[in-house]
This record gives sequence, structure tokens and C-alpha cells, in this order.
Amino acid sequence: MDKSDVIQYHQMMMPTLKALQTLGGSANIEELDSRVIDIMQLSEEMCNVLHKEGGTRTEISYRLAWARTYLKKYGLIDNSSRGIWSFNEEFDGNFDNLSPDEIVQKVRSMSRKVSDKELEDDDLENDGVELPEEAMDWREKLREVLLKMSPDAFERLTLRLLRESGFTQVEVTGKSGDYGVDGKGIIRLNGIMSFHMIFQCKRYKGSVTPSEIRDFRGAMQGRADKGLFITTGTFTAEAKKEAVRDGAPALDLIDGDALIERLKDLSLGVRERIIKDYEINKDWFMKI
Repeated sequence: MDKSDVIQYHQMMMPTLKALQTLGGSANIEELDSRVIDIMQLSEEMCNVLHKEGGTRTEISYRLAWARTYLKKYGLIDNSSRGIWSFNEEFDGNFDNLSPDEIVQKVRSMSRKVSDKELEDDDLENDGVELPEEAMDWREKLREVLLKMSPDAFERLTLRLLRESGFTQVEVTGKSGDYGVDGKGIIRLNGIMSFHMIFQCKRYKGSVTPSEIRDFRGAMQGRADKGLFITTGTFTAEAKKEAVRDGAPALDLIDGDALIERLKDLSLGVRERIIKDYEINKDWFMKI
């Protein structure tokens, strides 16, 4: 299956609204994407098609980002600075009579001139709207940097990330035959309760499979309370289900997108740059 077989972004708009509704009116990107995939019953094969050859982002994720961008510009949904999506306060929640074609047409008519970046994008029609926030170029640059790091450097980055996130006694313990366990640490909640944790970090472009999740869970048994799986790549839909399978210890997953967001939030190798611009008030000058 290739990108031409993947469902179009405008077909995801109504399922996105329905997913947000079923999630109680608010959700992060991972929750929203997962619920849309379930609602649309998209196949695992389709969900694993990559947006760019050699990249880590899936085409489904990319098109869902475009669907959210259109819905936001139309005034139906909005996202907070913390990355939580919700219905726009002015939206009454009734989307039965909405048409994706109408949304696309109106947003295009409102949009400014197409940017050079968009003209280079041949994966979707040139719509004349800004690239979705989740697809901004800096994220791709950071992803490439992470993939070029040596295994030792990536492990050190993982240690720093966990320590900055509140973990203590973090250390690398990886060795051959250890089912991918790379290290361990302790997370303390509210200064009272503590949990022993083991982690695995995979610096690669592919998708983590259910079998890898099962192997990691097996390595966790009797050694830790929690397991954390970090990758610069993605997790297949089945791997995500396996991580929270009933009757088995749940594992926490951090994929490439979540890892990049966490590095940004903690300012680890990512610095915000504010660019000022100025608007000229011609009427003010004319009235002098």
C-alpha cells in the first residue's frame, strides 16, 4: 500500500469531530488520532504508510493534522498551548449538517497567498492554508538530528530527559540478552509514593511491533513496577493496543512526535525564537 491508497484528509474531518465528542470534548493528539482510526476502522497496513520515504511520521498522522487545521480555521475546534484540542467555545456541538466540502471551500477562500513551502508540498492539493502546527519544519529537523546521534549519545539524552521529568537514580544498564532493557530509574509521586521503572530507547525510523512490546513486558516482570518504551519512530496500532492489553502490566509509550514535544517543553536542545514584525498604519500618517 502506498500514499495514494490512504484516505483523504477531508474524509477525516467529521470522524475527528465525532472522536472529540466521544472523548468528552477534549483530547490530546494521540487520543484523538487513535479514536479517529477506531471510528473509521482504518487498517493497520494503511496506518503504517509513511509520509516520507525514510521518515518516521505516518501519512495518516499527517492528514489528520491537516483535518484539524481545516476544522480550526473554520471555527469548530481549537487547541491550547498545552496541545489539548477541544471544541471552539462558539461552536454549539451540532455537526450533523456540516459538509467537508463546504469547510474546505470556505477555508480556502479565507486563506492568504500560498507560501513557497506549501507550493513544494505535493502530498496534498495546494490549499493556500498554513501547514498544520504538528507538521512544522523544525520538528523534522530535530527528528533528523536525533536519528544521527550515536547510540551512546541517545542513551545520555534519554537519561537527561528522564531526570528533567522527575526521575531519580536513573542509569543505563543495557546488555545483550536483556530483551531490549536499556536502563532503570525511580519516579516519585508527590514526594510520597515511588515506582521502580525500566526503560528501553530505540533510535530508529521504523515502527515498534507488538512482539517487541511483549518482549519488553516479559523483561519487566519481577524487576520493576512500570515500563517505559521510547522511540524516535512510531508504534503500530497493534503495538499500542498490546501496551494496554487487559490482564497484562501496562506500558507507557513515547513515540518520535511525543519525544520531540517533550524535548521542546523541557528546552533540551530546542530554543524558542521570537520574531518581531511591525505593521504600518497608513491612515495615521494621512491624518497628520
